[in-house]
Formats: sequence, C-alpha cells, structure tokens
Amino acid sequence: MFDNNQSRFASYGVVATIPGELIDQIWSIIDNNLQGVFPLAHTLVFELSNHKGLVTYDYVQDHETVASFDTPFPYNSELPATLLAYDSGAQQTILLPSEAEA
Repeated sequence: MFDNNQSRFASYGVVATIPGELIDQIWSIIDNNLQGVFPLAHTLVFELSNHKGLVTYDYVQDHETVASFDTPFPYNSELPATLLAYDSGAQQTILLPSEAEA
C-alpha cells in the first residue's frame, strides 16, 4: 500500500485550497517517514496545525496523533484542518474529508 510507483493525484478541492508544495510534502512524509514504520491503512489522516507560524502535519491513527512533521511552509488559517490520502490499490489521491464522503 502507498507504493510510490503508483499514479498519484490530488483532488480538485485540495488543489484549490493548498499550495502544491504542501501536497508534495504529504507524499514525501508517506514515502520517507511512514512507509515501513507504521501499518498503513487504505486511508491516511493528516491534520494541519500551526506550529510557530509554520505548517505541521499530524499523522492520525485511531483518532490519536502518532507522529508530527514540521514543514518550512507558512501556516495560513484558510488551510483545511484535515487532509486524507487514499490508496485504491491502483492509484493514490489526496482529498478533503468532504470529498471522501461524496
């Protein structure tokens, strides 16, 4: 699951609300920090938080933050609070929770 050789996408809602660098950062976290360390489900949950004016990704499993990843990117209060990464087995997509429910 979450093999970086699969096709990767971001939903329209994600592309419209966060910069591309923050999308790339999620893929980097999955590939370099989560893969092989945590058991990864089909859907991964990331909460975005403000840490000293910069974006921090909190990786959440079973409603608990299990790892946090600071970024060099400025935090903006208009960023979504939560992003999901979904692996269908054929492709991977970053999307907003509201898009997953649709």
